[in-house]
Amino acid sequence: MEQRVFGRTGRLVSVVGQGCWQFGGDWGAVPDATALQILEAALTGGVTLIDTADVYGDGHSETLVGQFLASIGGADANGLTIITKMGRRADPHVSEAYAYANFRAWLDRSRRNLGMDRIHLVQLHCPPTPVYASPQVYEDLDRLVDEGVIEAYGVSVETVAEAAEAMRHEHVATIQIICNVLRRKPLEAVLPAAQALGVGIIARVPLASGLLTGRFTADTTFAPQDHRTYNRHGEAFDVGETFSGVPYEEGVAAGAEVARIAAEVGCTPAQLSLRWLIDQPGITTTIPGASRPDQAVTNAAASGIAPLTPDVLAALKVVYDTYAAPYVATRW
Repeated sequence: MEQRVFGRTGRLVSVVGQGCWQFGGDWGAVPDATALQILEAALTGGVTLIDTADVYGDGHSETLVGQFLASIGGADANGLTIITKMGRRADPHVSEAYAYANFRAWLDRSRRNLGMDRIHLVQLHCPPTPVYASPQVYEDLDRLVDEGVIEAYGVSVETVAEAAEAMRHEHVATIQIICNVLRRKPLEAVLPAAQALGVGIIARVPLASGLLTGRFTADTTFAPQDHRTYNRHGEAFDVGETFSGVPYEEGVAAGAEVARIAAEVGCTPAQLSLRWLIDQPGITTTIPGASRPDQAVTNAAASGIAPLTPDVLAALKVVYDTYAAPYVATRW
């Protein structure tokens, strides 16, 4: 699989990574044994980046990643880059919680979960907007680097404005932001600046919570504990995290069009959507999730698809303009 420089970390990572939110329960139940099989399938497919967070299952996702790493002899021995996130465990979730003592406590817990003395990269997990502009926050993160707790740090953001603020700080190595066929604002508002500064971009929610797999219909239902049930209107966290902020019915129609285009290209809708991201200048990697090992294999194989032709790119732009732009173009 193609490897790219991971922003200011200098590490090399695969253009398709493995997201591990699914292992935390917010996508329905994924048995632990299946989660470990998914990680094995991703590694076999050439994935070298694994993304998790301390709130996915209140640490369960990190623990499963740690079990997997222990079973294969560790991350470094296998050329893997392990990244996690911190901050959403704060209760209340306020700017004042983003302070050194909490950082250290959260990271010590994550290091135990992952079985790592030094985490490759930690990301602030969509904190309150004022946090991105706080010099003290970055000084505290620099201190954690100096202490050997983390190698580097980045931020996960909800908006392009938050990404722009974070990139003003010279040691921010990466930005994680929602970007996909149905969420295009970062293409012009973030990616050129990141590319110029050498900041890595991690495209998250790359399949729009599964809409871009083309498998859903208007009658598809999801488990009660699945965020695609309980967060459709932003009841629990930012609505843009669920179906990329596109109304479900519009998203289903968009997914059907993407599936039609993918059939003409000769790949799956998920692969087409991931290849679209890989082709965008400035994107380093993308982190699709998986609930079955075969999905991880299919996702990883998107790296081997030829770059998309202008005709295909134009057809996907029509899908965006028709089904998503009216709802997302002026937000986030």
